Amino acid sequence: MATAVFDPARLSRAPHRRSLRLGDLTISYVPDGLVRLKPRGWLPAADWAAYPDHLDADGFLVAGIGGLLVERGDRALLIDTGFGPESHEDDPADPLLGRVYGGELPDGLRRLGREPRRIEAVAITHLHTDHLGWTWSVEPGAGAPPFAHATHFVAAPEWHRRELAAEGGATGERLAAFAPRVHAVEDGEEIFPGVRASFAAGHTVGHTTYTITGGGRRLLAFGDALHSPVQVAHPEWSCGIDHDPAESAEHRRRLVEELSRPDTIGYGGHFADVVFGRAERRPDGRFTWIPVA
Repeated sequence: MATAVFDPARLSRAPHRRSLRLGDLTISYVPDGLVRLKPRGWLPAADWAAYPDHLDADGFLVAGIGGLLVERGDRALLIDTGFGPESHEDDPADPLLGRVYGGELPDGLRRLGREPRRIEAVAITHLHTDHLGWTWSVEPGAGAPPFAHATHFVAAPEWHRRELAAEGGATGERLAAFAPRVHAVEDGEEIFPGVRASFAAGHTVGHTTYTITGGGRRLLAFGDALHSPVQVAHPEWSCGIDHDPAESAEHRRRLVEELSRPDTIGYGGHFADVVFGRAERRPDGRFTWIPVA
């Protein structure tokens, strides 16, 4: 796959719908909304003065929120479901989040020709609300959430400790909306043709990467192991809400090495408008995120 011409403005721009092919699989990023993160709270160890192009004109770290659609003929899997039809304005007292909103994902799927009812399964990277919103939310005029019919894959360690998610808004009442359809996934389990789950704890206790393989290549949907391309260069910089910052940093180091393999593409769901890419080693030994698609 050819590397896309890189416009640095994409590092601080809201993401657009993008697609690529892996053999007989079509992979599409489908936006649901956006969150403006407060960079010094979100990645407190980061030297933002050295990376001003990652911040928007108001000094926020722009992070997309959405899902990854995996299609194989008439079959389809969705990885994460966005924030849902909610919005919250910036609270100056909140050290982490500025404005956040969602709600676009179902219509985005339809624009790709995929009605939500034609998605057979949902795979969740972890139980945070910006990855779960459409598992319990209902569109206007509908009687049930858009994926109420689908199997919901959640890593067994994440689901068994799901009470930990309540602090971030994924309360027991919300999780109950899809609990009957949950399949607790084991490490290495294939959940869809060409898609396997692998446990990647650190951000949460059961955080999960989904490896998508096709056409002699693979794509790593790594969830919130990385929140920003700046962490590709500095995997030691952990997120302020990581459950285990040391474990997450160690996982990132291994992940970035994997993302530098020539047969490997990464999907960073919060990576502004550079959601698909790979890691390229710099002369100083660190890595840089190179967008593709």
